[in-house]
Amino acid sequence: MKKRLKAAVVLAAAIIVGIYYYVALPAINIHSSDTWFFIFVILVVAAAFYVKRRRITVRDAKEDRGLRFFVSVILVLGVVYLAGSLLSSPIINAKKYQKLMTVEEGEFTEDIDELSFDKIPLLDRDTAMILGDRKMGSMVDMVSQFEVDDIYTQINYKDNPVRVSPLKYASVIKWFTNQSEGIPAYIRINMATQTTELVKLEEGMKYTNSEYFNRNIYRHLRFAHPTYIYGGLSFEIDDSGVPYWVAPVKKYNIGLFGGETVGKVVLCNAITGDTKTYDIDKAPSWIDRAYAADLLVELFDYYGTLKHGFINSVLSQKDCLETTDGYNYLALDDDVWMYTGVTSVNGDQSNVGFMLSNQRTMETKYYKVEGATEASAMSSAEGQVQNLKYVATFPLLLNISDEPTYFIALKDDAGLVKKYAMVNVQKYQIVAIGDSVSQCEENYLELLLSNGVKEAEKDTRQVKKISGKITKIAQAVIEGTSHYYLMVEGSDDIFDISVVDYIDVVRCEVGQEVRMEYKEDEKANAVLSLETIQGSGGAPAAKQDEE
Repeated sequence: MKKRLKAAVVLAAAIIVGIYYYVALPAINIHSSDTWFFIFVILVVAAAFYVKRRRITVRDAKEDRGLRFFVSVILVLGVVYLAGSLLSSPIINAKKYQKLMTVEEGEFTEDIDELSFDKIPLLDRDTAMILGDRKMGSMVDMVSQFEVDDIYTQINYKDNPVRVSPLKYASVIKWFTNQSEGIPAYIRINMATQTTELVKLEEGMKYTNSEYFNRNIYRHLRFAHPTYIYGGLSFEIDDSGVPYWVAPVKKYNIGLFGGETVGKVVLCNAITGDTKTYDIDKAPSWIDRAYAADLLVELFDYYGTLKHGFINSVLSQKDCLETTDGYNYLALDDDVWMYTGVTSVNGDQSNVGFMLSNQRTMETKYYKVEGATEASAMSSAEGQVQNLKYVATFPLLLNISDEPTYFIALKDDAGLVKKYAMVNVQKYQIVAIGDSVSQCEENYLELLLSNGVKEAEKDTRQVKKISGKITKIAQAVIEGTSHYYLMVEGSDDIFDISVVDYIDVVRCEVGQEVRMEYKEDEKANAVLSLETIQGSGGAPAAKQDEE
């Protein structure tokens, strides 16, 4: 009976430990706090069974050698854990922490090109979620079985800013009835054009975070690599649209628990479950998120605050810089870069610069551009539409006419974008509002000119002359002004003439010979002077010359 009881006790303890491991999924790695906690759980469970089996009372506890052994081991491990935490901290290793991230100083106008607005993410994550839910609601064949997961990873897909998110089972019952075929689709939203697509797959995704048991993506990755300490997973698609889970593997560079960066990345095919591990510097270029934004912010804060040691970062805080609250993303050079402002620890409500960090390579650049914080810019934009009570999203930093500019979307109570704002970083009293992006930019450029920030560009186009008979003529009204568009014999160009400037154009007709001065333009040449030639039958073909 005693042997059976011992076996039962050992089996029960093994079951409890096994259940804990299956649910908590700790990494078996000395650098993982979860591993240490897992060992503590095992020791506590073993000590509890020992006390129960030996029927040890409080009075007898001090005399029992076995219990004293368990307590001693737990205390020693606790001391080692606390000592390791202290020796791994910035208090002891300020210089090492400060050098975890390499930061280059960049030139804003040289490094940041003016982007086409079809490449700029105009929506934030919350608005993307609204669009995704609306799209899912229109899919009557799926909406009763699936929902959209709230992941919405921002990636650069075929040179476009895109957010992607898988579907998930609507409930445990829906999982039970659909799990054999897997999740059939994912949502893809173009953040510039607001185009929302439900991408259906030929074969369903079997490995997601809404699965249970062994096909749960976290459990699948843990069993594939028991010693890896994973960072936050992201859902991405490759250039062919195949869904993957990207799992960064943490690397600890300082002591037991300090100096976290990323050493490897594991790719898991969401359909087949196949995994492949890459060193971070050899990861496929289509991956956009190996370094989480929060980790990049933390690393830059170490770089900015620990230049003169830990004590300086707490007391005098000389030359200490830190990131502002919040961040956003830009798609540059086929990668996603995290953007956030940088301010002085002892400073006022202004930025001293901003940083851009590549989420795949950790390449980081710092730009010295003094100006308003993102929060101040958001308040300025909201102040322009305070009667409408629109709410500003976190800004994007753009290069508009070589000026660092906050670009902000303004949303209504339903979370939909209604207007756009541009705020000059250095002179944040310059705020332009528009119903469309192009209108907002046009208003912003006008404000730059009127406030003396920019000068009007000189027109360097040459004045040219042409004469000949009119072969075609058409009329149009542009912004309330009548324009005539002419073509003359011997030329394929179109000539634009405003009625306000040249009233005599209304007398012109096909066959009429005219003489014009003009400047070339992309769509239609701008006519500077118009002269009709009377009584000149059979005039020669058009002649052009330049002045």
